[in-house]
Amino acid sequence: MSQWCSKATCAIFSFLEEDLHLLGESTYNIDKEKHILRYGYKSALPPQVRSTLFFSASPLVFVTETYKKKMKQEREDLYHTDDDEDEESQAHSSVPSTPLSRNDSNNDAVPWPRSYRQSMDLLTGVTPPSSTNLVSSFRKRRQSSAFGSFASSSSKQSLLIDKDETQNSVVTSIKSFIDSHLKLSVPDDLSIPQENRKCTISQSLLNGINVLCGGALLTMPYALKEGGWLGLLILFSFGIITLYTGILLKRCLENSPGIHTYPDIGQAAFGTTGRILLSIFLYADLYATCVEYIIMMSDNMSGMFPNTSLYIAGISLNSNQVFAITTTLIVLPTVWLRDLSLLSYISAGGVFSSILLALCLFWVGSVGGVGFQLQGQVLDLTNLPVAIGIYGFGFGGHAVLPNIYSSMKEPSKFPLVLLMSFGFCTLFYIAISVCGYTMFGEAIQSQFTLNMPQHFTSSKIAVWTAVITPMTKYPLTLTPVLLSLEELLPSSSRKMRSKGVSMLIRTILVLSTLVVALTVPFFATVAALIGSFVAMLIAVIFPCLCYLKIMKGRLTNFHMAICILIIIVGVVSGCCGTYSAIVRLIVEMT
Repeated sequence: MSQWCSKATCAIFSFLEEDLHLLGESTYNIDKEKHILRYGYKSALPPQVRSTLFFSASPLVFVTETYKKKMKQEREDLYHTDDDEDEESQAHSSVPSTPLSRNDSNNDAVPWPRSYRQSMDLLTGVTPPSSTNLVSSFRKRRQSSAFGSFASSSSKQSLLIDKDETQNSVVTSIKSFIDSHLKLSVPDDLSIPQENRKCTISQSLLNGINVLCGGALLTMPYALKEGGWLGLLILFSFGIITLYTGILLKRCLENSPGIHTYPDIGQAAFGTTGRILLSIFLYADLYATCVEYIIMMSDNMSGMFPNTSLYIAGISLNSNQVFAITTTLIVLPTVWLRDLSLLSYISAGGVFSSILLALCLFWVGSVGGVGFQLQGQVLDLTNLPVAIGIYGFGFGGHAVLPNIYSSMKEPSKFPLVLLMSFGFCTLFYIAISVCGYTMFGEAIQSQFTLNMPQHFTSSKIAVWTAVITPMTKYPLTLTPVLLSLEELLPSSSRKMRSKGVSMLIRTILVLSTLVVALTVPFFATVAALIGSFVAMLIAVIFPCLCYLKIMKGRLTNFHMAICILIIIVGVVSGCCGTYSAIVRLIVEMT
């Protein structure tokens, strides 16, 4: 009898080995004589946590099936799907409930948008995905392992279930099962780390530069022409101001426990209304950026193939329109994808593509024979508001800064990351502005790639870089908007949550960006409008307002005066720039 019990015990140990190993990459040691299982987690638990389970020698063959049924039932209760797990993770996306959200409502549901944090993390590109190394093994062993299925669902449904609640639920399930069926002793301090911070300083620096250095880089020489040489002082000033407002966001995160994103900051400061209003501006910025990507791709493609035209059903399309439609059709399937992790890593190369564009521009000017010549006005007050809008467009990356802060291993180094990111981008913008304007002078176009002689190899490299980079960033930029719209679909309707409806919404939204790009195909003017209206709110005004509200009663008069001064600068610059951009847009359309 004792020998039979020993075999049964070891069989159960083997079963537990199979699943506990999947759950936390556990190390384990079985003492067959004493029937003791010793194991400890290496990744899911802190290194110092180790548990020893004591197993009594008794007939426990029934435990295996009981264990499987218990875990299957708990998994079904936690994860309810309509079509499949991938569809549900997008349609029912949510973020962890925070203390502030529970204070604002009677339930634990986070107000719209719930998918913001996970979808915006894709934009950084360099942030290591959580539990990526476990997903493949979970999928392979899904059918044979109850715990494997449970943990795999937890990894794939990170937008649906609170990660901390899921991990603690797994540990609770282990403990309750062991206590009720195996009569084992488990330490009460068995817990999961509450934060999943993985980014190093170098990764966070790349994230910050990648977010800031976008399409605005191409139009900086044009902004210098519009505002004059003294406009560079305004560019430098905006770099300092937006650096300071980025630090204010960090202070808001530190002084409001449980928040991780920009909408969370808005909610902490002004309640649910502030969260929703701020989210609308953030998504409007992302949507407008996608419109700019289409204009950028079509302008550069038509520059390489200017004689392209198409005549269909009595409608004549010029080269810009043809390539705008073509590039939109190319990026459309990427928007249908559920897993954008690969594109996220590719788009992280945006930093290197920006440097490549700068090298190509300098090569054409120095080696190509175009040369550099100091020219232009010192200050052009008439067009200065447009230049201010473009400069603001270049520093409008605050939507992702809280995400970068939340993902850092050392959050205390976040100000240093901001200083290096904004310092690099400011000096980089100034260098590109001076280089492009001294090369092409008053003939500079909205994107300096359009001025580069096409017979140079470096010019072709620059143009293709300006085409391919937006193709990788377009789906990542539009995905947060898509997920926020899918959240608004009624959860009670199974058909509205289907994959077909999701693809239809995504297609309509992509086509809408195409229509806007065809209606207003003016890259610099649209950039000035975005920078003056949306970016000024997101990067200049709202950080100060939220900081003043959250830190009310704890600030010195000096800090309050600085914030109020920045708000005034943002309001004046935003109003003047928005008005000038709209007037110019009307003139260009007529």
